[in-house]
Amino acid sequence: MTKTLAYYPGCSLHGTSGEFDASFKATARALDLVLQEIPGWECCGNTAAHSINRLLSVALPVNELAKVEQDMKLDAVAVPCAACYSRFKTGAHEVEESEETAADVRAVVGRAYNGGVAVDNLIDVYHDAVGLEALDAKVIKPFAGLKVACYYGCLLTRPPKVTLADDPEYPVHMDEVCETLGCEAVDWNYKTDCCGAALALTEQGIVDDLVGRILTDAKACGAQAVVVSCPLCQVNLDGRQVEIAKKDPGWEGIPVVFLSQLVGRALGIDDKTLGLKKHLVDIMAVMA
Repeated sequence: MTKTLAYYPGCSLHGTSGEFDASFKATARALDLVLQEIPGWECCGNTAAHSINRLLSVALPVNELAKVEQDMKLDAVAVPCAACYSRFKTGAHEVEESEETAADVRAVVGRAYNGGVAVDNLIDVYHDAVGLEALDAKVIKPFAGLKVACYYGCLLTRPPKVTLADDPEYPVHMDEVCETLGCEAVDWNYKTDCCGAALALTEQGIVDDLVGRILTDAKACGAQAVVVSCPLCQVNLDGRQVEIAKKDPGWEGIPVVFLSQLVGRALGIDDKTLGLKKHLVDIMAVMA
């Protein structure tokens, strides 16, 4: 049965992380999902807006939710970027919790948002909107026990009062999706630690240390690849390995793969569509 979701790609998926956008859309088609991009969508305000202007940081994502609810007449929106997802969830939470905030936002946006739209991240789409049983039925090229470290990062599950995550410190839904594809999700220690992506340009030494710790633990726990569902985490974990290798000549790179690419490969989608050759650390061996 075909299911329709509104789709908010955000700035990263329409820019530097085009492979994330393409692989997610391709898997949606294969899984009988219709993604309707929000017409005229605007930036969710991640980083700059929520650091400088609280009202604007709430109004920007709520404006998009109002479009989905009133213009598109849909009850769910897929927001693959973890940073955008965090802003959408936070905006919805803020107007639900405070009548004063809701009134202020309504004045900025120009109309009310009535709270009728579920915000789904990438993992939610595969785990819940599609469902593990339906996903399993579509897998034609299962992985033969590829060991993966599922990295959620700091935004998909926190703060729990906003995300309503089942277990904000040790989530397992991405693990279950990967295992449905034939992978083995390893038990490891850094699945919800911050990778420091927000500091990538200003505190590079700190970021190298954070990324190094995360990837070192993933490898120590037996992972052959790290799976992510955030464009900022992916570019940070993938790209910082060049700097880590300069400091540690014995460093062995570990591929950092988008969950949508892993799902797409298992569904039999071709490499070019999935953008498998855009990564700095080669992922072709683990995706074979």
